Amino acid sequence: MSSAGAIHRLVVFGDACASGTLGMDAKKRMRAAMYEAFGEAYAAIGVEPGAVHQEDRGDGILGALRPDVPPTLMVGRWVDTLYESLREHNAGRDRPLRVRVGMNAGLVLDDGRGLVGRAVDLACRLCDSTTAKDVMARAEDADLLVVVSGWLYDNVVSEGGRHVEPGHYRPARVRSKETDETAWFHIPRRPAPPLSDDTDGAPGTPDGTDGAIRTGGGPTRGDGPPPHTADPPPRRSYQAGGDLQVFERNTIHGGFTGIRKDRGEGDGA
Repeated sequence: MSSAGAIHRLVVFGDACASGTLGMDAKKRMRAAMYEAFGEAYAAIGVEPGAVHQEDRGDGILGALRPDVPPTLMVGRWVDTLYESLREHNAGRDRPLRVRVGMNAGLVLDDGRGLVGRAVDLACRLCDSTTAKDVMARAEDADLLVVVSGWLYDNVVSEGGRHVEPGHYRPARVRSKETDETAWFHIPRRPAPPLSDDTDGAPGTPDGTDGAIRTGGGPTRGDGPPPHTADPPPRRSYQAGGDLQVFERNTIHGGFTGIRKDRGEGDGA
């Protein structure tokens, strides 16, 4: 499909936790409450219903904002209002409405049937990732989890702003289908989300980061110096043309023009 007509938009995908355990009537109430909470959050930043494209996804809502909506408002006041709306709705309820939200930005095309683009795919996969579900399972009393892409964290969240809490986000690797992304996880009003030790990107995992925070906005590749070895190769010296050549590991110290070993010589080569 041609990308002609695609424009850069902020994409939001919200999904209700444990909706598969609800009966029909409970699902209807859950959906009504989720749409109300999202509508209140958009109204808080001055976004009229016509300024956001929304698609119903059963137990979720996919949305894309017009390019003129400042993304700082979405990661700030929008998130804060959504959190407050869910908290108010859930007060005293035995079955609270708990929501995961994935956010990303990029080229998005509306082909007449819905939203198309890698930005859409990534927002949905961040929201539905195993790590996101694990965080909500660990934080049983959390009403909202926000997961943003590396690009969105680097270029928007990290700049801060009103209601934005960049220091309360934590990174973790998300791998799903073609996705390999260092995403950033956040539970509003908490210092850090409870990431487990065995989530992608956590300390000790095979991604090569050893838990180091990467802010490149994409997958890390484990780049860096080779691991230190306990017994390094011995240091060797050679005499060539009157110049002393020193070989230490795989590094040559001193001018190098070439080495020749003649028959009958000793062990000097």
